[in-house]
Amino acid sequence: MDIATIIGIVVGMGLIVFTIATGEGAGMFIHIPSAMIVFGGAVASTLISFSLKEVLSVISVIQKAFFTAAYDGGKLIDQIVALSKKARKEGLLAIDKDVNEISDSFLRSGMEMVVDGTEPELIRTVLETELSYTMERHKKGAQILNALGASAPAFGMIGTLMGLVQMLSNLDDPSKIGGGMAVALITTFYGSVLANLIFLPLAVKLQNNSGTEIIIKEMIIEGVLAIQFGEHPNTIHRKLSNFMAPKDRSELEE
Repeated sequence: MDIATIIGIVVGMGLIVFTIATGEGAGMFIHIPSAMIVFGGAVASTLISFSLKEVLSVISVIQKAFFTAAYDGGKLIDQIVALSKKARKEGLLAIDKDVNEISDSFLRSGMEMVVDGTEPELIRTVLETELSYTMERHKKGAQILNALGASAPAFGMIGTLMGLVQMLSNLDDPSKIGGGMAVALITTFYGSVLANLIFLPLAVKLQNNSGTEIIIKEMIIEGVLAIQFGEHPNTIHRKLSNFMAPKDRSELEE
């Protein structure tokens, strides 16, 4: 679970709720029609831009922002190096049992092809194809969230304009102008909160997670091929360490 995402949303919403609760007229911030215009309009606009299947998939995409576990690059490197040591000592077929126990599906898939004697070029092609499609799925999810983030403030403004039109139609009663203006601005408030606290930050989170996953999978591809080529475990360790950040690299060497 990504605790940073949860903390950010809880703190952000908490500050907004606290500020509203300590002011006057807190009930004015609850307006169901305004919420329907903003959220419903953003979803409708996104449905026009993407297919229904893609929009519905955003639910699982958002789950990844909350529940995607951080990749332990150092642990993966150690696992790959351990496999290379056993393969050099006992042969590739000797690591068949170890391969079945690998938890990372991408690494397991690559090592299964190595054990089966698949050609290196084909292994790279298969793994890189899977990686490219993973990148495309992640890109699509971020695009949907960015579309929602762009549409929410726009429909907030549309709702505000609708409220202003209704308010201006009642100028003959000055007592209704203040309340009408407040209601008109609620939709802009809803749109800004949804865009800047939910949709756009989640899109950035997914892009960051995707970048990390891509680096890890590129490292796995090099490690799998290095094992098949029979490279020395120390060479593999040094090669894969280059995929790590300098700080993590130094800790791994220690």
